[in-house]
Amino acid sequence: MTNPGAQLIRVLIVDDSAVARGVLGRMVDAQEDMRVATTAMNGSDALDALRLQEIDVVLLDIEMPVMDGLTALPLIVQRYPRARVLVTSALTQQSASVTMRALGLGAVDYVHKPSTRGGGGIFGVEAAAAEVVAKIRAVAGSGTSTTTTAIKGARRVQPPSGDFEPQVLALAASTGGPNALAAVVSGLPRDFALPVLVTQHMPPIFTTMFAQRLARESSLPCDEAHDGEALQPGRIYVAPGDHHLTVIGGGLMRSPALHITSDPPEHHCRPAADPMFRTAAQAFPNGVLAVVLTGMGDDGRDGCRAVASSGGRVIVQDETTSVVWGMPGSVVASGIPCSILPLQSISAHVASLCPVRS
Repeated sequence: MTNPGAQLIRVLIVDDSAVARGVLGRMVDAQEDMRVATTAMNGSDALDALRLQEIDVVLLDIEMPVMDGLTALPLIVQRYPRARVLVTSALTQQSASVTMRALGLGAVDYVHKPSTRGGGGIFGVEAAAAEVVAKIRAVAGSGTSTTTTAIKGARRVQPPSGDFEPQVLALAASTGGPNALAAVVSGLPRDFALPVLVTQHMPPIFTTMFAQRLARESSLPCDEAHDGEALQPGRIYVAPGDHHLTVIGGGLMRSPALHITSDPPEHHCRPAADPMFRTAAQAFPNGVLAVVLTGMGDDGRDGCRAVASSGGRVIVQDETTSVVWGMPGSVVASGIPCSILPLQSISAHVASLCPVRS
């Protein structure tokens, strides 16, 4: 039940398609904690709507007449910074590329545009509704239930003591993660000596485009991970969509290598962070530096527990700089030893713990 005194989440839907506006609007209005404040047919109308009333979340289409989403987006971010923008995107290569551009311009995340052609496909109307409303709640600040507990936990957890020999950096994120991950990897030095594993909750095609974005914005080479690849120092490996990125081997018999699996989703996600952290901790005892960035849910928590138990280190993004303090907050709330840092400090802290190539 919604708290009678709670403020409803006010949503602006921007799409030139009346059908799409109607479908998204019904998803929003079916919830007790949110409502469609108004709709707009293009970016110019959206700016007018934002000028006239307070909006919490904007669902922004990209391809529209008069003013498209990519033109409107930086204006929305600049003029109305309290409004969180979610881009609506189709599952195509062209849409994935444009969505990556939108994230770079200030959108906090994206949602899959529901199919309006019927059928029960994976991104049909019913399946898309759960994602749309969950992300609206998350970015509006009403989707994190661990905050109070986590703040208390932040006062008592400390980085682990003992020997630490970093051998791999593993990064994980979900909602708000593309921009956060780009900020972290772009801050790593050119001579960074560890392999870098990245799990971002994203579908196929999108992970390919995301890896290309990281390659452009980082001084380190980056690509989607491939099964059986040997880990190379100073290289970034992105978990491919609909697959878990794991590590196998290690010890006296063989060098650790990447293993791409289609094992069942964990926390309703594939790729998921927990398999990456868990298998990295097995392959590199005492050698994993795990970083959990913004994201809803608690994926990564159990994997970070394995990392800490094996002698590795854990860093989480703080609440203030997170779009959603679900994943990092769950690590803190669980009492797992960790360092809690603002996003802008994470790269430097990572670099201070890790070697560089000679």
